[in-house]
Amino acid sequence: MGTSALKSALNFFKQLEKNNNRDWFNENKPEFKAIETEIKKIYNSVLENLNKHDDIDKLKLFRIYRDVRFSKNKLPYKTHFGGSFHRTKPKLRGGYYLHIQPNNESFIATGFWEPAKADLQRIRKEFEMDDSEIRKIIGNKSFKSIWGGFVGDEVKTAPRGFDKEHKAIDLIKKKQYIFVKKFTDKAVLDANFLDDINTSFKAIRPYFDYMSDVLTTDLNGVSLIEK
Repeated sequence: MGTSALKSALNFFKQLEKNNNRDWFNENKPEFKAIETEIKKIYNSVLENLNKHDDIDKLKLFRIYRDVRFSKNKLPYKTHFGGSFHRTKPKLRGGYYLHIQPNNESFIATGFWEPAKADLQRIRKEFEMDDSEIRKIIGNKSFKSIWGGFVGDEVKTAPRGFDKEHKAIDLIKKKQYIFVKKFTDKAVLDANFLDDINTSFKAIRPYFDYMSDVLTTDLNGVSLIEK
């Protein structure tokens, strides 16, 4: 499903990379809008698949227009499609992201991009107290074969209030808890692309179940969600 639309999207963005200006885009906008309509169907298909094994309350497909006000890069248009899938809060935490971009730059990502200050502190305190469960989850052979290890920003040594010699400092010093899986253009155009996305997202559930439990309880395991 959607292979022709994905091929059209990759080809369009390759042209946009060479002609990232308003005149060219306005001239080719009807083509872009037609492609966007078909790509939205793909994102909605991913959403439908996710809701078979998770609870997603919102899909957000990002606009092609770049906000250049505070950026050194003044090119007006993104050369990719990006869309996020939000799990239903407050019980479920974490989110999914699908990025479609030519030149082997497509990827899916999942996890916690910008945890709120309180959530980040709670995660770190959990790892400080006991890192065995998270290591068992992310160290699982099948899990690692799909997602590899954590990516994202981290502090240089240790966050304030934590021992830089702690055995879990490799986890504690992270500021983001993200997993990324990359796709070549060939993989994006493969007939099994959407199945691969769904299988990969499904495999993240043990991690999400664990992190959701952490973020909805205090350090004593008492629920923080109002009944």
